[in-house]
Amino acid sequence: MYCEPLQLLDALSTRELAQVATPDRAPVIADDLMDATLRGTDRSAFDPADVAIADQALARIQQALEDADQLIDGFLRTRKPSPYTVPLDPVPGLVTVWARSIARYMLHKDRATPGGESQDPILRDYRDAQKLLSQVAAGTFSLGGDDPQPPAGAGSAEISKGCGVFSDAALSDFARDYGT
Repeated sequence: MYCEPLQLLDALSTRELAQVATPDRAPVIADDLMDATLRGTDRSAFDPADVAIADQALARIQQALEDADQLIDGFLRTRKPSPYTVPLDPVPGLVTVWARSIARYMLHKDRATPGGESQDPILRDYRDAQKLLSQVAAGTFSLGGDDPQPPAGAGSAEISKGCGVFSDAALSDFARDYGT
């Protein structure tokens, strides 16, 4: 995965993840249970029914992260002129950021945007990730030093001697034909 659930937790609050990942018609998972579920720590002190809901929420988060990976891989596979071998290993930090933005959008996609789309940071981050991924696919944006595509203008100049375009004979024929 380009972004693990803990990396998502580093960028988002436990409360936000609990609110967007809790299954419909279930009570929103308590922050401490959501945190323990994401971190894989002991949850024996919690009600088993709540733990089951937290597991469903974690499955939803993992699915959003997998969907983000597939979207990213789709762009990377179409890269011009040389596609990336996916999944990327090692994962550039920027790809993790994109995966996090895409997964967050997917978890939030059913919500209303009260300030309108132009005021929505989740939608903005998602669109920015897609824009940069499109540039990667087009070969106009590099993922960094390990990028298999040489940067534009890389390499040495080559000079070859070809036939002379303006030979003495060609110039005299031009002068004769055009009267100079």
